Amino acid sequence: MGKLVALVLLGVGLSLVGEMFLAFRERVNASREVEPVEPENCHLIEELESGSEDIDILPSGLAFISSLQVCWSLLEVHSRPCLPGYHQWRLQNGKYCCLIFLLEASSQRGIRLYEGLKYPGMPNFAPDEPGKIFLMDLNEQNPRAQALEISGGFDKELFNPHGISIFIDKGKTYNTVYLYVVNHPHMKSTVEIFKFEEQQRSLVYLKTIKHELLKSVNDIVVLGPEQFYATRDHYFTNSLLSFFEMILDLRWTYVLFYSPREVKVVAKGFCSANGITVSADQKYVYVADVAAKNIHIMEKHDNWDLTQLKVIQLGTLVDNLTVDPATGDILAGCHPNPMKLLNYNPEDPPGSEVLRIQNVLSEKPRVSTVYANNGSVLQGTSVASVYHGKILIGTVFHKTLYCEL
Repeated sequence: MGKLVALVLLGVGLSLVGEMFLAFRERVNASREVEPVEPENCHLIEELESGSEDIDILPSGLAFISSLQVCWSLLEVHSRPCLPGYHQWRLQNGKYCCLIFLLEASSQRGIRLYEGLKYPGMPNFAPDEPGKIFLMDLNEQNPRAQALEISGGFDKELFNPHGISIFIDKGKTYNTVYLYVVNHPHMKSTVEIFKFEEQQRSLVYLKTIKHELLKSVNDIVVLGPEQFYATRDHYFTNSLLSFFEMILDLRWTYVLFYSPREVKVVAKGFCSANGITVSADQKYVYVADVAAKNIHIMEKHDNWDLTQLKVIQLGTLVDNLTVDPATGDILAGCHPNPMKLLNYNPEDPPGSEVLRIQNVLSEKPRVSTVYANNGSVLQGTSVASVYHGKILIGTVFHKTLYCEL
């Protein structure tokens, strides 16, 4: 009798999980397709073919680009217990990962999985080497990307960059540029601080910031010396618990403020807090909630607390955000069909989408599509940033597109 009750409860539980997963697929636009919107003057950047997850541009037109290239090779399906209906794969380092999105074993052998972003099933088009920061000069007629050398004793083998943010320290005689980078060494989250040497085109490592609240950090926006907001995109760091967190629609992620004197949560209740940026006057902070498909407009107070003013619904999964310095508009890199991103099939790749949000603080912001592609050119757009009528569009793992608008 006890075994029968256990089987009944197990069946009910699995049925509920299945229903919740179907609801999750519906929530995240699993089957959505996009109508193409492509500027005429566009070309791919040859040096950036394996990811450009985040982009930040100096007022001078120098663009910093984070490229995540640390990955694991998936070797074989293993029969160890996992979620019903899902395969468990053995990684090249001998660890096991329960893939929460169904993959066919025969077609997925040899596919690669990113360590830092913690999303199973993503492909990789790069060799097994550490991540890098690239630089592009958008003032050039045909800008090219070059990897920046890093000095100062930084452990480059564990470099797994994610979100980035520039801070300019304006001195009396010259300005000093610092680059803050979200890093994921050993699947943890830290913030690395580098000084940019423009003449040498290099970065000098200065400091690593760690804190118990800096977990599963996605993006960062720096507003002062070692003063920044950061987003936490998952509450759980365990992949199985993260799966249930997503399908149960738990709103446990947050935005935190960090300074040497104070670290605190300043906004919470997000499904998955993702990209974050600030208005040109630094009065407002914009936060993308990727799973909820919206952007939160937050007012910044003198004590660094944030108060929500409004939420802009976009109907697509919003990744990183940038602000057009000329207009104050928000540009959002978006994932129109994320299931294709996570369950990658080169014959049916994930699409890309870039939205522009104008009149952000008005009662009726205007949302328009700057770029949209079904994956034939660009797959898995994560960010878009503009400079003097030019736009640079980055992706999680794929190529990088440069257009003149």
